[in-house]
Amino acid sequence: MNSISEILIAGGDMRQIYCALALSEKYDISVTGFDSEYIPDGLERYDFSNDKKYECIVLPVPALNGKDCVSSPCFSGDISLQDIKNSLKKDGIIFAGKIDGRIKDFFSGFEIYDYMEREELSLKNAVPTAEGAVKIALEELPVTLNGLKVLIVGMGRIGTALAAVLKGFGADVTAAVRNARGTAKARIAGIKSVCTKDITNDYGLVFNTVPSMIFDEELLKKFSGDTLFIDLASKPGGIDFDCAAELGKKVIWALGIPGKNAPVSAGEIIAETVTSVLSERSAAYE
Repeated sequence: MNSISEILIAGGDMRQIYCALALSEKYDISVTGFDSEYIPDGLERYDFSNDKKYECIVLPVPALNGKDCVSSPCFSGDISLQDIKNSLKKDGIIFAGKIDGRIKDFFSGFEIYDYMEREELSLKNAVPTAEGAVKIALEELPVTLNGLKVLIVGMGRIGTALAAVLKGFGADVTAAVRNARGTAKARIAGIKSVCTKDITNDYGLVFNTVPSMIFDEELLKKFSGDTLFIDLASKPGGIDFDCAAELGKKVIWALGIPGKNAPVSAGEIIAETVTSVLSERSAAYE
């Protein structure tokens, strides 16, 4: 199977609906795993009692919930992995976000793509993540960002996007980095830098983007109770959350920001990534 024409969007939050709408401009799209009030006119609803099989099925991010079913917070029922397999052609393709061993094992023999591992998605997602993180800070802080001393831990995609947004607010931004490359990236971004091991306590707002322990008990104790910590790193995060709670530090672990704060943009980004993979795959067969 070289060319894909039909795609089933199964489960997820509203970003998957907007992903479906974007993909419908090029493909025949059906959706499942959403109660009827979430499905806009123009999208076909699929029922698993139907025996139709699809060439491609797109699962959400994260793909599974705690019950080993497809994550479907907008659905009053459940979608099992067997439901998905029964609806997939024998040479079909699975897309999902943050794929783990359960997905890989269950769909062994099928083509599986983790769209969250694609560089173009990570780069595009950095912007809504940064904007959403700053939105959280604006809602939680009792002071303005203008003139506030802000620390960004890590100068990857999200850290770089954060620096740009925060500079626009007039914040006094410093990046905590581990090496010369990070120092150079901070300089290019027009902000100051400090070595991670030399982090001081004079910041009113701290964003962590590094998914490894940075703010342990020793470092957390240095900060005043007025400092707001926003952890944007995926599990396990970069802050000792239990210790922070015991010390009375205000910490927000802000996961999945694009889907929560910008579902339209996040859905369109997923759709663009799926389309790119399918185009590359089709070209490889030509």
